[in-house]
Amino acid sequence: MSTKKLKELKELSKEELASKVRETEAALFQLRMQHRTGQLENTGMLWQNRKMLARMKTLLGSPVAAK
Repeated sequence: MSTKKLKELKELSKEELASKVRETEAALFQLRMQHRTGQLENTGMLWQNRKMLARMKTLLGSPVAAK
């Protein structure tokens, strides 16, 4: 992940970040279903979304995101 993307996440309010977490969780679910049915060509997307979700949840729990 680029530091530019991380900086953008840090600038979001808690509500916006929570919304992005929900969106990413839904996207990750869809990717998992595609992977299980053999429709997913780029399996790296699973890894990227999982890591992004973890970063966002970490930011939600940190005092930095308490805007």
